[in-house]
Amino acid sequence: MDAIRIVGGAVLNGEIPISGAKNAALPLMIASLLTDEALILDNLPRLRDVQQLQQILSNHGVSYMIEGKRPGQDTMAGQTVHLQAEEIIDTCAPYDLVSKMRASFWVIGPLLARMGHCSVSLPGGCAIGTRPVDFFIDGLAALGAKIEIENGYVVADAPDGLAGGEYTFPRISVGATHTLMMAATLAKGTTTLKQAAKEPEVVDLAECLIAMGAKISGAGTDTITIEGVEKLHGARHSVLPDRIETGTYAMAVAMTGGDVLLTGARADLLQSALDVLTQTGTTVEVNDKGIRIARNSAALKAVSVATDPFPGFPTDLQAQFMALMTMAEGTSTITETIFENRFMHVQELARLGAKISLDGQKAYVTGVDTLKGAQVMATDLRASVSLVIAGLVAEGETKVNRVYHLDRGFERLEDKLAACGATIERISA
Repeated sequence: MDAIRIVGGAVLNGEIPISGAKNAALPLMIASLLTDEALILDNLPRLRDVQQLQQILSNHGVSYMIEGKRPGQDTMAGQTVHLQAEEIIDTCAPYDLVSKMRASFWVIGPLLARMGHCSVSLPGGCAIGTRPVDFFIDGLAALGAKIEIENGYVVADAPDGLAGGEYTFPRISVGATHTLMMAATLAKGTTTLKQAAKEPEVVDLAECLIAMGAKISGAGTDTITIEGVEKLHGARHSVLPDRIETGTYAMAVAMTGGDVLLTGARADLLQSALDVLTQTGTTVEVNDKGIRIARNSAALKAVSVATDPFPGFPTDLQAQFMALMTMAEGTSTITETIFENRFMHVQELARLGAKISLDGQKAYVTGVDTLKGAQVMATDLRASVSLVIAGLVAEGETKVNRVYHLDRGFERLEDKLAACGATIERISA
């Protein structure tokens, strides 16, 4: 199993290209199930989760073609992929595929809407909380589906097609919003989703579905209205830049010092996180190429945050920010409000010398003068990269084990950091 070796102490300078967003790419790929015509996605990131979803979609009959490289193309640029579900050959999403990645459960919406029946295994993914599928099931039932749980599978039927309805999410769920919005595009009549997720990735999916012929309004607000259509067609859509990757590299630069331009990044996708970063004493400047992050020798200031659905501080940046605060002056309080089990990185940061105490969903981080390299273990995707950030400043050598988590969500992480001066390399098992 691969590991990443880091020797701390290098300052980061240069440019880091921001890849297409994983959290947008996955539902966009799944949307290909809604039409028999080709969906072309530009700026699709090269990630393990994308490859895994490709296998799952292929199981349903989706053909998948990657455009070859073009002369002069940036080696860090996203890929262009053609997906076409001309015929759905299997409406069962099996356990051995779905259990490896939670987002693959979202196929339940398009399969049910297009075929009137599907059987989808209950999901897997990072162990950062229970994240039940109740909202998916209740929402599809509100659209007229009959649903049973049988032998670990969600079996859904709507032989006469889905019908428009109204559903209010008990709490905000990005995945359930994606799924119900896709399902409602082919339902008869009008669907209203209340207390819907407002994340940029939801808006990106809505824009793609509209390009495919869907009638959707309100994406980006807490009420989304979908007027069902009989059929969707093919389209071409570019995946928006990854706001979590943007925030991660911004925090890495803030941690190490230096001056880095995050090319292709969009500030509007993570303004709350950038505002917090500014409060730490880091310079954040937006220009026509992206976002410039810089910090000179000035000390980091402790800042307290609480995670919140968009437009609040993202839960997917909580671990990275905690790593940053381990070297800040003073004590910061980090409150996790989204997932109940997302502090697994704390004990690993402590192995590097971090001073962190936990009280329920609150972490109290008191900055230290130095971190020291050690062997650490990645526990989930975002926790993994927090250890890399800490390792960039830790004295001596840090070895991050089980980095397959990183490959799920960060494209060529070590190459991008090394290009800016970090001493970092992948060690193959």
